[in-house]
Amino acid sequence: MKLYMSVDMEGITGLNDVTFIDSTRRNYERGQRIMTAEANHIIETAFEEGCTEVVVNDSHSKMNNLLIEKIHPQAKLISGDVKPFSMVQGLNESYAGAVFLGYHARASQRGVLSHTMIFGVRNIYINDVVVGELGFNAYVAGYYNVPVLLVAGDNRAAAEAEELIPGVYTAAVKEYISRTSALCLTPQQSGRLLREKMKVALDNRDKIKPLVPPEKPLLAIEFTNAGQAEWASLMPGTEAEEGSTIVRFHAKDILEAYRAMLVMTELAMQTTFC
Repeated sequence: MKLYMSVDMEGITGLNDVTFIDSTRRNYERGQRIMTAEANHIIETAFEEGCTEVVVNDSHSKMNNLLIEKIHPQAKLISGDVKPFSMVQGLNESYAGAVFLGYHARASQRGVLSHTMIFGVRNIYINDVVVGELGFNAYVAGYYNVPVLLVAGDNRAAAEAEELIPGVYTAAVKEYISRTSALCLTPQQSGRLLREKMKVALDNRDKIKPLVPPEKPLLAIEFTNAGQAEWASLMPGTEAEEGSTIVRFHAKDILEAYRAMLVMTELAMQTTFC
């Protein structure tokens, strides 16, 4: 039994502001250590529960945050940037389940360090369903018939996952106070919670269904300003909505929609304000 894990950083306990998640800031190395420890709690439990392979995909920023020398020695780590499928690189139909660790609430929602991919995105829609990173990634897992067994992050990310993914297990390692503050479990407490939830999720994995994406989805990204929409609409096949900051793309499947989203957001980041 193979387990796939995508690990972001904003939803890790104790990591509540930019100083923990930006590699140039003073608390970043502390953030790396806590992030790696949380990943190991999941990995160790997975092997104890009968998993034969655990593949971990570093999914934050430049995607080289996890300390490979500290990762459980039996795990495999996907590290570095650029990856064709970013936060879900390497995910395919061979996995029995997926875990999203360190995840956060989507843009426009109240949650610790909430955003969706870049700070220039207000909302992303798949057809009429608004999704953040966890929702979009869950759709990709569903394309491969892989259920998302566990989502861990703050309580707002947990609520978002439960609303979107029927039957998913969640682990709230911190409770939102503001976008840069939270009531946090200590790493020891979060470790116990993650192990408990991972065990229950694996024991009940047959009851959790994949989040099946729509066929030929319509991707719509609402940006925060017109300049970002202008850049994103340079991608062939896109349609810019007049009088708004929404750019649409009709995809042949969710995988094409995901890659289109990556290109559109990368283009949008070229916008300057001077």
